[in-house]
Amino acid sequence: MRNALLVSLSIILAAAGCSSHKHSPESQIDAIMRAYQGAVPGAAVLVLRDGMPIFRRGYGLADVELHVAASPDTNYRLASMTKQFTSAAILLLAEDGRLSLDDPLRKWLPALPDAANGITIHHLLTHTSGLIDYEDVIPDETTVQVHDADVLRLLESQNRTYFAPGSNYRYSNSGYALLALVVGRASGTDFASFLRQRIFKPLQMHNTVAYEDGISTVANRAYGYSLLDKKWTRTDQSLTSAVLGDGGIYSSIDDLAKWDAALYDNRLLRTESLRLAFTPATNTDDPEVRYGFGWRITGETLWHSGETMGFRNVIVRYPKQHFTIIVLTNRDDPEPYPTALAIANIFIPAANAARAAHSVVGPDSGARPLPGSRP
Repeated sequence: MRNALLVSLSIILAAAGCSSHKHSPESQIDAIMRAYQGAVPGAAVLVLRDGMPIFRRGYGLADVELHVAASPDTNYRLASMTKQFTSAAILLLAEDGRLSLDDPLRKWLPALPDAANGITIHHLLTHTSGLIDYEDVIPDETTVQVHDADVLRLLESQNRTYFAPGSNYRYSNSGYALLALVVGRASGTDFASFLRQRIFKPLQMHNTVAYEDGISTVANRAYGYSLLDKKWTRTDQSLTSAVLGDGGIYSSIDDLAKWDAALYDNRLLRTESLRLAFTPATNTDDPEVRYGFGWRITGETLWHSGETMGFRNVIVRYPKQHFTIIVLTNRDDPEPYPTALAIANIFIPAANAARAAHSVVGPDSGARPLPGSRP
């Protein structure tokens, strides 16, 4: 996997013509992002150093049909980048004394079958629960979107796990969907409201939302697209797009800059909570990547990708250097992780950005389209 990433990174740099130090960083990034420019699904790129934006730009279109340009305040569906917010919600409730990371899952969701005995909240956070992937047990005849509560109902019928809790790693959207339900039950409110009151409002992330159709709206919304038969086709929603805990947040690079800043101090989470989130808790299926709570950890980088129908995103943080790259896109190809590393290479080549491993795509990236959704 590392070799594949190095090849991808080399191709991006070569295609962009970024090998010469004579080009400004801005022109080099523009060259790297060339494929997102014009009348095509676009992207937003943010580079932060010492908490300040040193590059901030939108490319292409947020809405191809209406020719709405992407901008730094365009809101993209984060997909699995949502997991860092879900884990933060759990950590806030642990700080409040509302729950413990060692709580048995069935303390909060007692309707789960006996196979869930032994699974703890910690196992969910670290993808070591062994829970069955809910995407694989959605009935074929399903025509309406699945929600977090539906995930619980699906798993109530699965009296089995992939492995004994804590004995292995398997990336699990199921686990994070259930964590959203735990947040609701432990807090006495719903997951979306908890995020709004305890994370988004305090950090002044005014346009970030765990989107619920018919309940909330997404300002400056980007719509997702896929390249089908050489044409960009809107594929904005899948059967699983309404599940919040594993991937339902919309945000912009401007709001995510505020989130990144909060990860350096105690304005949101205590030092010990941040340490837990950023400490490797388990190996993954990539030997160069370990996992904390909602974060992948590779060398000195903390990062997470988000891949789903119509969207691909990534955040890559270099905490020791106080440096962050965020790339949000409203298309499901190409993967933006090598792009982010190529951008990092412009500013901090000594950090050997290319050492980070190839990202692992979550199950939702292959989700079924929502029947009757707008083409």
